[in-house]
Amino acid sequence: MRLHTARRSALTRSLPRLLGSLLLVAAAGVSSACAAPQASAAGTASADWTPRPLGQVVPAPASVRPGGDPYTLNGFTRIRAVGSSGEARKIGDYLAGVLRPSTGFALPVTTRDGADGIRLRLDPRAGKLGAEGYTLTSGRGSVTITARQPAGLFHGVQTLRQLLPAQVERPTRQKGPWRIAGGSLTDTPRYAYRGAMLDVARHFFSVDEVKRYIDQVAQYKFNTFHIHLSDDQGWRIAVDSWPRLATYGGSTEVDGGPGGYYTKEQYKEIVRYAASRYLEVVPEIDMPSHTNAALASYAELNCDGVAPPLYTGIKVGFSTLCAGKDVTYDFIDDVVGEVAALTPGRYFHIGGDEAHSTTHEDYVEIMDRAQAIVGKYGKTVMGWHQLTGADPVKGAVAQYWGYDKTSAADRQQVVDAAKNGTRLVLSPADRVYLDMKYNDQTVLGLKWAGTVEVQRSYDWDPGTYLTGAPGSAVLGVEAPIWSETLTDSDDIDAMAFPRLPGAAELAWSPASTHDWDTYKLRLAALGERFTAQGIDYYRSPQVPWPASETSGGS
Repeated sequence: MRLHTARRSALTRSLPRLLGSLLLVAAAGVSSACAAPQASAAGTASADWTPRPLGQVVPAPASVRPGGDPYTLNGFTRIRAVGSSGEARKIGDYLAGVLRPSTGFALPVTTRDGADGIRLRLDPRAGKLGAEGYTLTSGRGSVTITARQPAGLFHGVQTLRQLLPAQVERPTRQKGPWRIAGGSLTDTPRYAYRGAMLDVARHFFSVDEVKRYIDQVAQYKFNTFHIHLSDDQGWRIAVDSWPRLATYGGSTEVDGGPGGYYTKEQYKEIVRYAASRYLEVVPEIDMPSHTNAALASYAELNCDGVAPPLYTGIKVGFSTLCAGKDVTYDFIDDVVGEVAALTPGRYFHIGGDEAHSTTHEDYVEIMDRAQAIVGKYGKTVMGWHQLTGADPVKGAVAQYWGYDKTSAADRQQVVDAAKNGTRLVLSPADRVYLDMKYNDQTVLGLKWAGTVEVQRSYDWDPGTYLTGAPGSAVLGVEAPIWSETLTDSDDIDAMAFPRLPGAAELAWSPASTHDWDTYKLRLAALGERFTAQGIDYYRSPQVPWPASETSGGS
């Protein structure tokens, strides 16, 4: 349960905006093909607004064929959701919920097909689109999104949102017009795993705050939501067989706040909500280190039988489970079993990083036995890339968080594991750790991996990042956000945006579309959309934001 109310961070945001006259000129020069409409003082779009071309979205689509008349959304528009499973209707209701507040249109949702309106079609014959691909075709009378599976239809809806004026994201009625450029596009993802991680252990976030972030990441076609549930500073999930983990181990957070935890019903609500946005939840229970909250809750988990005090700092690597005690494996079995039963997804993350107080022999013992337990409950093992220093089971996924200063030996260990069949999710800390400071003046975040501006975060290729690793071993990309310095949704916004959409593009779009100079224009066009959604984002001087976006904000 929540033990404190959400609060705006006391940290004063002084993220720099070095936007001189040169940048303003550049921003003013963003073409109508890349920029969102300028808003009037009343926050309405200009009546002569030209639709954004189909390809000017993030992530970049696989292929685009522009042409023909635009489609105009109006008071007579229906959303036609066609598909036998009922999923198309749910997605239609979701889209209507997004569009009704700003447009003021009724937008009735019907399962009857027709030649007009917004047409959402599930077609099992569209095999080339796979599980998550879609086509979008727009013309004078209709805009049609077709997919083989519901996830593809949902992703297509996110593209449709970006093709409408940014004001469509506002919670109150706007003037319009609401046009979508003519033409067609076909879109399928580059990688099967496209993840965002939220750390709720260092600072606790309410169910509503978690849902808000889920909604944000879903807009950029992520399909995996990794939630970091335990660490030295707090345990965030109720476990019936070990109740003090939550009630005591969850009673604090970094800097000594009141912490909190999710009841099983609250956790199931997070899982259900993520599923409604076509995100698969990956729970993480960290071990053998990052375990002080558990060790403080139960003395018997410590080798000496003495419980340490609760911890509210941010140091790492000092805690460890006891490899030589049977109770350690009873504990792991109970926790994994209960959390796995609440989580229908394929993966279970067992951490495994920064075990500085665990001998190598003990580390291998704990991780080997933990992997067997995960398999016992029908889940696929995930772990941070240090798992490759033990014996990854067949099918295991290692999440690489190394950075430029990571030793050649550590990188090679991961490469060798990949050559032997271990799959990789790439999360290089100096690229897609969204809690890294943008620059030395950034108030929030840390910088142990260096400072990470927007271009650096975007400008790398997952397919070639780990030299020597087979490209086929790369399952995908994940962008973690750690919460040592982040206390509420406003803080998440400031650090995730505008870097989160870039991570999404790396995971979704074809390698051939990767180009900073064109990406930064598409990203700039999202600025007004962020503002319309209430996201107080960092106005990076590397991005030519529209003039309306260069004042205020982080």
